[in-house]
Amino acid sequence: MPTRQHMWDKLDGTFDLLVIGGGITGSGIARDAARRGLSVAVVESRDLASGTSSRSSKLVHGGLRYLEMYEFSLVFEAVSERKILMDIAPHLVHPLGFLFPVYQDSRKPRWMINAGMWVYEGLSLFRVPKMHQNLDAEGVKKEEPALKQEGLSGAPKFYDCSTDDARLTLETALDAVQSGAVVATYTKLTGFLFDESGVIRGATVVDQRTGQTKEILAHAVVNATGPWTDATRALSAVNQGTLLRPTKGVHIVVENARLPINNAVVCFHPKDKRVLFAIPWGDRTYIGTTDTDYQGDPADVHADAADVAYLIDASNSYFPDHKIGPEDVISTWAGLRPLIAPSGSDVGESQVSREHSILVGRDRLITIAGGKLTTYRRMAAEVVDTAVRLLQMSGHKPQLAHSPKTDTSALPGAVGWPADDDASKVAVQIADAAGGRLGDDTCLKLALTYGMRGIQVAKRVAGDAALAERLVPGRPEILAQVDWAIDEELAATCVDLMIRRTQLFYRDLDQGLGAIDKVAERMAKKLGWDDAKRAAEAQAYRDEVALARRWKQG
Repeated sequence: MPTRQHMWDKLDGTFDLLVIGGGITGSGIARDAARRGLSVAVVESRDLASGTSSRSSKLVHGGLRYLEMYEFSLVFEAVSERKILMDIAPHLVHPLGFLFPVYQDSRKPRWMINAGMWVYEGLSLFRVPKMHQNLDAEGVKKEEPALKQEGLSGAPKFYDCSTDDARLTLETALDAVQSGAVVATYTKLTGFLFDESGVIRGATVVDQRTGQTKEILAHAVVNATGPWTDATRALSAVNQGTLLRPTKGVHIVVENARLPINNAVVCFHPKDKRVLFAIPWGDRTYIGTTDTDYQGDPADVHADAADVAYLIDASNSYFPDHKIGPEDVISTWAGLRPLIAPSGSDVGESQVSREHSILVGRDRLITIAGGKLTTYRRMAAEVVDTAVRLLQMSGHKPQLAHSPKTDTSALPGAVGWPADDDASKVAVQIADAAGGRLGDDTCLKLALTYGMRGIQVAKRVAGDAALAERLVPGRPEILAQVDWAIDEELAATCVDLMIRRTQLFYRDLDQGLGAIDKVAERMAKKLGWDDAKRAAEAQAYRDEVALARRWKQG
């Protein structure tokens, strides 16, 4: 795998396609385009998935609630893509049971919800992880004993999927690199280059780590910057006006022992009836999400006290015997939905469509906005189709070597994954590769994090016993993951490692603060940082933790 510096060095010459933004959509565009034979470069101002793409509800789902909004095409797309993602990334996309509890005072009776389940499954052509069940109150009590029983009529149980959104983005980008794309992180767009007719023909960028600048030439340019869409468009004078209406979504994480659930539970907030979820996450449970308009700096988005209180209220309403309080919140995350602004001003946040839109400006800048994590692959294909048409119209006709096959080609960690989707089999292979130096919990963690590539991580441990050291006592993450993230996954900072490569930021009771000096020291050794740089990188991570805890200040 090329290093981040190698990627920067390769940003020379002229590319068929330049993609601005390294989130799930930008990475998906790069993968699709590179697999078609286009020369592609991606520039991302921070780390891959550092924005919305690592701050979602971490679900691959059809969007059951969109049926109520009559967005049948969106649901059809999403449930179709859910099946594809289960096939190409089975180590990252896992079936998850969902309970939809119905009470005597619910807006819709259980029979109507059950009918909706048949429509939901029908739109997927019944290609579902498992068919839904219609549980009565006693069946729900056995399935989810923590759930409020008073007034319970029953609950359909249906299946969608959970995922690690950051790693899904990362592996999509890694597959793009394997197909020939250049993916340069910490490379910030500073302006566009134009030809004599005002058409964008490239961009100026700066290396955020060194201060070096470059000009990148490209026959077509895509704006896939999510919440930064309007700011990116504004760098070209012809793109006037606001395209987005971003809304903030917040999640909180607590110990599963404090909120013990076995399935994701669909909740309606007791005050405004918004849909949200309580979701099991191994030894943790998370609750989300909020949906409020946001007009600040996307880089500063964070949970506030009102967000956390809102989610705690919902949880305590549905799980009255397992009440949680602010002191139970381990971590939070907040992301922005880059939604297309509706034409009317009286549309509530939750009523704004999740459909995506592709626009081509007079300067030929292709902008993709809106959409959902689940449908990223299909959105990417539409963007590349648009780019190819523009290239052909402009007289540049690249040789499209082959079909991208993004719907059937496995992501890197899924190559060789067991057909029966049994992660424990991979964990055994990892244990053998490590020469018995890793605990069972670590082996399973590596399997579910890296898929079959976890065997390569384990082989590093076999060659150096020191790499088996746990980053946090009692937790499964190990020192070998630091080396692997740098060598194979473009990690450049402690923040990259702690948040998006290991999830210690979310899962550890102290958000990994006890491990940060150890991680910074290892990264300094690998990347040649001096003492001042090492200290600054460790502090940058502490600052991220402080931002996630700012809600405690009221």
